[in-house]
Amino acid sequence: MIKNSLTPRLDWFLNFSTIGQWNFSIREAVNHGYAHKALTLFRKVKQNGIEPNNLTFPPVAKACAKISNLKYSQIIHTHVVKSPFWSHLFVQTAIVDMYVKCNQLDDAHRLFVRMPVRDIASWNAILLGFARSCFLDRVSCLLHEMRFAGIQPDSVTFMGLTQAVLHTKSLKLVKSLHSFGIQIGIDADVSVANTWIAAYAKCGDLGLAEVVFNEINISVKTVVSWNSMIAGYANFKNFFDSVNSYKCMLYNGFRPDLSTIISILSSCVQSEALFQGMLIHSHGIQLGCDLDIAAVNTLVSMYSKCGDVDSARFLFDCMSDRTCVSWTAMISGYAEKGDMNEALALFNAMEAAGDKPDLVTVLSLISGCGQTGALELGKWIDDYSISNGLKDNLIVCNAFIDMYAKCGSINDARELFYAIPERNVVSWTTMIAGCALNGEFTEALYHFYQMLELGLKPNHITFLAVLQACTHGGLLEKGWECFAMMTRDYDISPGLDHYSCMADLLGRTGRLKEALEFVQNMPIKPDAGIWGALLSACKVHRNIEIGEYASCQLFQLEPQVAVSYVEMANMYASVGRWDGVAAIRTKMKYYRVRKFPGQSLIQVNGTTHIFTVEHRGHPEARLIYEMLDALCLHLKKGCLQHADGAEHDL
Repeated sequence: MIKNSLTPRLDWFLNFSTIGQWNFSIREAVNHGYAHKALTLFRKVKQNGIEPNNLTFPPVAKACAKISNLKYSQIIHTHVVKSPFWSHLFVQTAIVDMYVKCNQLDDAHRLFVRMPVRDIASWNAILLGFARSCFLDRVSCLLHEMRFAGIQPDSVTFMGLTQAVLHTKSLKLVKSLHSFGIQIGIDADVSVANTWIAAYAKCGDLGLAEVVFNEINISVKTVVSWNSMIAGYANFKNFFDSVNSYKCMLYNGFRPDLSTIISILSSCVQSEALFQGMLIHSHGIQLGCDLDIAAVNTLVSMYSKCGDVDSARFLFDCMSDRTCVSWTAMISGYAEKGDMNEALALFNAMEAAGDKPDLVTVLSLISGCGQTGALELGKWIDDYSISNGLKDNLIVCNAFIDMYAKCGSINDARELFYAIPERNVVSWTTMIAGCALNGEFTEALYHFYQMLELGLKPNHITFLAVLQACTHGGLLEKGWECFAMMTRDYDISPGLDHYSCMADLLGRTGRLKEALEFVQNMPIKPDAGIWGALLSACKVHRNIEIGEYASCQLFQLEPQVAVSYVEMANMYASVGRWDGVAAIRTKMKYYRVRKFPGQSLIQVNGTTHIFTVEHRGHPEARLIYEMLDALCLHLKKGCLQHADGAEHDL
């Protein structure tokens, strides 16, 4: 009798122990990224005749969510409905989340509505599902329902909603969430504050990111807080503040991690940041971060962008394992430098190594071709993109339009532009800029007004392209019209580049006094580009007085840049003011200003040849300069014959 009473309990214990072991194995498989293995284990549970319990279904549903497989999700849901645990809160929440991750929001919402009891996890699952899909109206309604039901949003709610809102890049929505968080007191949570720092920086408001960071008490700040702020500076390519934050972080006793090092290195993208980048590299080695492939890729990119391509190549050559990112960073470095021969050689080596170039790799090469005028290579990349299915991407098509325009082949750019089935604002802007660059000013304006008729909203880059067309075409009235249109019709505040175009346009049309007044009355401080444009106009129209004023401003802003000194010296020379020329030369010596010679590039059979003034180092230099001398002689003869003919006509 004792034996009979113990047997059911023993069977129940053995069964519980067995399902417990299975549950542990399923949960471990999911947590380590083996979703298919977790589903296979669940199948074995059923095949062995073991009944799942309330701890089995949540990890299995999570496995379906990870692979976003609707068929498997529906099968698991069926098993849940047939089990005694169909109404269990954790199980139902897991199924709702599973449907959300499979992008079946309507099914998820129907199940959510039928839940007899909901906790904060249930609300978060459905809220974040709609938020990630940018159904913000539904999110707003659900938030009201949630609060009406007496459930207060928690840190997970706010972090999830903030990250989802980032897809819209809406600063207004981030501010609204921040305000709501302050109202309910969630702003004291450091994890939420860290999320807001990142959100403000990514939405373009570094000032508010700094405010949130500074309001976190030093006693609760974490490494993530510092990383979020440093990454924010990196988004703005602000290496100075990024490095200063890093120093403060170390001073306050925080140990940096891999994310810290990568973020700081990402902010070092100008030549003047090279030394700081080298120091961070050294510190990264001490921390052991240099062994991580992501850190090495960032270092290759940093050295390339700072102009030290040799150091980037040394790191690249030392890599035992390379990813597509590694190859692309190095190819991009050579392309930005203008060394398309080495960029193409690496591109071919990448394919030979079995690494498939991706969209970013090809875009780097296209950009390099546009910078160097390598039309022949650009056409080869065009053919490569077609054969590899990359030209179906609108971003690639826009890049090719830009490349063809910069290489002077406006007909190819035009042909591709009209061949695109659906053009976006970037497509139209690129074509407008291309026409302006190639002297097709009327066509540039035609495309602009056609774009407006189609209902596309121009951005600040579009207006810059249009103003450049007006400037180079001397179209003053159209320039003023488009400049006024920015703020009046599209609420776009003009930047320094837009003001520079208008100052240049006024100067080119001879209205130098108006140009000077325009620059002096600007709401933002003029930079060297604006004063340089005014100085160039003064040189054309030989206005020494305004030219002297503009050059004086330039000397203060850029005391060691040779261009402004040369422009002013040439202006003095053109009117016989040799005392002025001598004064400029004295000033150049005082500031140790050096004028670097210009370069000319020409492509022959896919190879780029670079020539500088007085350079005779080319292998075919003798033949080249003999041919140039012959051409000069031919031109002189032609000019003399033309002059004789004109005199005879008189």
